[in-house]
Amino acid sequence: MKKSILLAILSGLLLALAWPTYGIPILAFIGFVPLLLAEKQIRESELKRKGAKVFFTSYLAFIIWNSITTWWIWYSTPFGMFFALAVNSLLMTIIFSLYHFVAKRLPAKIHLIFLPAIWMAFEKFHLNWDFSWPWLSLGNVFSEYTTWIQWYEYTGTFGGALWIWIINIGVYKTIIKYQQTKNRNVLTKGIARNVLLVAIPVIVSLFLLHNYKEAEEKAQVTLLQPNIDPYSEKYNISNLQMTKDLIDLAKSDVTSGTNYVIAPETAIAKGAPIDKFDNSMEKKMLQNFVLQFPNMQFITGVDFYRHYRDKKQPSATANYYGPNGWFDFYNAAVQINQNKVSEKYVKSKLVVGVENFPFKSFLEPLLGDVMLDLGGTVAMRATQKERGVFTSNNQQFVAAPIICYESIYGEFVTGYVKNGANFLAIITNDAWWDNTQGHKQHLSYARLRAIETRKSVARSANTGISAFINEKGEVEKTLAYNQKGALSGEISINSKETFYVKYGDFIARISVLFAGMILLYAIARKKG
Repeated sequence: MKKSILLAILSGLLLALAWPTYGIPILAFIGFVPLLLAEKQIRESELKRKGAKVFFTSYLAFIIWNSITTWWIWYSTPFGMFFALAVNSLLMTIIFSLYHFVAKRLPAKIHLIFLPAIWMAFEKFHLNWDFSWPWLSLGNVFSEYTTWIQWYEYTGTFGGALWIWIINIGVYKTIIKYQQTKNRNVLTKGIARNVLLVAIPVIVSLFLLHNYKEAEEKAQVTLLQPNIDPYSEKYNISNLQMTKDLIDLAKSDVTSGTNYVIAPETAIAKGAPIDKFDNSMEKKMLQNFVLQFPNMQFITGVDFYRHYRDKKQPSATANYYGPNGWFDFYNAAVQINQNKVSEKYVKSKLVVGVENFPFKSFLEPLLGDVMLDLGGTVAMRATQKERGVFTSNNQQFVAAPIICYESIYGEFVTGYVKNGANFLAIITNDAWWDNTQGHKQHLSYARLRAIETRKSVARSANTGISAFINEKGEVEKTLAYNQKGALSGEISINSKETFYVKYGDFIARISVLFAGMILLYAIARKKG
């Protein structure tokens, strides 16, 4: 059992040391191998309660991986960090325990197909349920090595996950066969085979990279980075003052050729009635500024609300404030240009705990007011079903107004492109996590969205890192963290849809089918 524990620790460390933005992703290709060896050792031993021992061993590996890669949640909330680490590790452990269950009943040629299938099925599920936290989806590990994964325009991140599992299982099988035969030729051939399986996708990616040509049409964009501490400043600044500050920040960089000025998530943070915004002083100030530049659109984040006088709860997301009645809150983006009516989009992938309280009727009596605070307030937020896009005044440019956490979700982002977006405008406030891997990883994952959709990214972050990313996932310009300023640049405008945009997470859907069939077969075989 001691050897199994050491193997589990090694797996946790290898996976953690592979992770962006500091890691070496090639370690992910062997990260699960020690844990697989530990599971096999326990399964074939004479130990009692093997399932419990596999559960403990795998939980140890996953808690190490989660802790080293996402400890920075602490800066937002200590409780939130412990909750996220514990629950995410538990979910991964349950999946690995299911693998152990199947491995006891089915031959290796089947259970070693089940493992990657059930893992990717889990990742797909984790993208869509109320406790969604896909930060450690395996395909994200290559976000700093985009020269390896240009084929994500066909597969998305699940292609990367499948690649990782193929190599891990290949290395595992090589070690097992060598242990059984003690034949060095087996080891040599196995290593050569797996090196080739690593190399071929990289070569394909380099070929795609070398031959890829970005769209020729361009847009001139200015990104604003006000660098306001959300803990001590952000929510103490009036909307009018913040609007003035944004305009002052933009003035020094914009020209008559500027097509977009983009300000960060909830830059206007003091709450504005969503149905009265177009008559507000903030809107008038921004539009007066925009009217000075005939080609300009101004996109900014706004914290909206809607007030109801109803005695009964008017919507599933409404919050009750006693005599003041019910309120819906919206983390939104707005576009202001020559038109009198501004376009609005409401954030729809919400941060667990702070914007969305999952299973509230069950959990609230248990947790009370303790929330997983990863980025703002603790009120429930309303969402919208469709991915809204912002069209420029001349119909030439169509922005995808992606708000913060939404940029983690590959297939979700394709929804904007299907609705006509020809570039990605990410607005975010990453200050909650201080100067840690949190905001660096968040920027890095945006590179994956650029490759999947072959769309340029213009990313405005309150405290940084604001950046321009091209269609190949390369970061072209940045404004450093904790620096106030504006960043201007040119982005390409591409209206073509990639294979991934059209077909989304097809690998994950196939995995769900395979995992389900094999699991049912294993259960049926047990009964027999």
